[in-house]
Amino acid sequence: MRSTLRGTIVAAVGGAASVVLAIGSTTSAAAPSVNPTGDPSLSYAVEGFEYPNAAKILKERGIALRKGDGHILLSDCSVTQDIVVNTNNLDNVDRGKYCFKVTGTGKTGQLTLEIPKVISITAGNYLVQASLTSDGRTTEVGVPKYDTTVVGQGVNPTGSPAVVVKLRVKG
Repeated sequence: MRSTLRGTIVAAVGGAASVVLAIGSTTSAAAPSVNPTGDPSLSYAVEGFEYPNAAKILKERGIALRKGDGHILLSDCSVTQDIVVNTNNLDNVDRGKYCFKVTGTGKTGQLTLEIPKVISITAGNYLVQASLTSDGRTTEVGVPKYDTTVVGQGVNPTGSPAVVVKLRVKG
């Protein structure tokens, strides 16, 4: 009787160990390709903060929108003028103006972009900080709420046009 009981216990323990090993090897092999939903056909989404439709905007409007946090968005000037970048490029839809809407509850945001031939930047209800490049130098410019700051050809000693490369807002 003891040997039958001992044999049954040994067989049960051995079988349980085989099941644990089989489950462990299956899980570790499948884990890298399975997302939290458990569907192996779906891949993980990684946010790169790339601006949506940037290639189309570059082609149609002549400005490069690179990356942002989604709180500064290119807008139609007849809809909003939270931030207005004025240029001497009169070929665009808004005759040299590029308007941006500020979104979100904190009213802060950032956008990396390239707008050439900038003349001035106008701020609505936001303190705007802009980074500009001209003659190989980068300059930071602050634009107070409800004000316009002249930049680019209007203030550069060489008269060179400036390119806005970053916009930031703080409530």
